[in-house]
Amino acid sequence: MGWRLIIKAGANLPEIIPGSRVEDIGDYHRHRYKQGIPEGVKDLPPGVALPLESNLAYMNGVSFTKGCYIGQELTARTHHVGVIRKRLVPVQFSAPLPQENIPEGAEILTESGKSAGKFRAGGDELGIALLRLANINEPLCLNVAGDKVKLTASIPEWWPKTASK
Repeated sequence: MGWRLIIKAGANLPEIIPGSRVEDIGDYHRHRYKQGIPEGVKDLPPGVALPLESNLAYMNGVSFTKGCYIGQELTARTHHVGVIRKRLVPVQFSAPLPQENIPEGAEILTESGKSAGKFRAGGDELGIALLRLANINEPLCLNVAGDKVKLTASIPEWWPKTASK
């Protein structure tokens, strides 16, 4: 995901990290959508998002050896059984999304009209969605203001190679 720094105002970034550059927040969000990285309550709705479906274990965001947290038993049991049917994945749309927001949790459908998952967040032609892994390679679409916008999902390169579980 690159670097995020907290530095004093006016600091010369290339002196701190040679070859670096400053991007705008839109570039950051496009990069994380391409990588399938969730951030904040829109991508990880409280009471809805599960740590393993959100790939937090892949990012070392879940410990299976220490601590107590709400949902720990379910998370640990799911991890050890090894069956996770849905995951947060990057999606690319056939056309840029409209400027007005897509409703949170908008349903993503297969070509046959079967529910494949839910849209979480995005901008322009990129986004992230919680999809059933069984449907990732199928043609998918999202209803946007009465129009069907086609999308494709992908498995990020950074996922462990055993991520097909």
